[in-house]
Amino acid sequence: MLTCGCGRWMHTEGIEERVGENGASQWFIRSECRGCNLKVGVDVPEGQTHGLVDRLIWTDEALHRLDRLPPYLAPLFQADVERHIRQEGTRVVTYEALMRPQSAERVEWEPEAEQRLARVPAPVRAMARIELERTAADRGVSRVTVSLMEEVKAKYFGMGASKT
Repeated sequence: MLTCGCGRWMHTEGIEERVGENGASQWFIRSECRGCNLKVGVDVPEGQTHGLVDRLIWTDEALHRLDRLPPYLAPLFQADVERHIRQEGTRVVTYEALMRPQSAERVEWEPEAEQRLARVPAPVRAMARIELERTAADRGVSRVTVSLMEEVKAKYFGMGASKT
């Protein structure tokens, strides 16, 4: 862990995802001493924190994306993402980690499920797609179906299929 000149531990305040001069992805890690209020920042290659991150933290870009979710969905989505990041043994939630399914497997979509997703309001659609693909991959299912959509809808909104 990073130690301040006053002898206290530095606390990670934030991480920015950047592209370096050579085109490589980098992180700018911001830390602060809570004793003397010294603030420092360091550029490191992406993923190589070398003890500079003291807790699970979201990059600024991932937080921005999370903040754009409706307030009733954000805590549920955040908990799922953080659980997965801990399982991976890492401490940083990046924009890329937020947007990918938790499994490397490709998930297909039933045509009817795609049509239903298209009717989801735009601000929620991308996150709904991610969560549906994650859920399918976690269950070892290779397709997102209407039935799966109803299950995820019930989980996040507390409602089942609408009656017609």
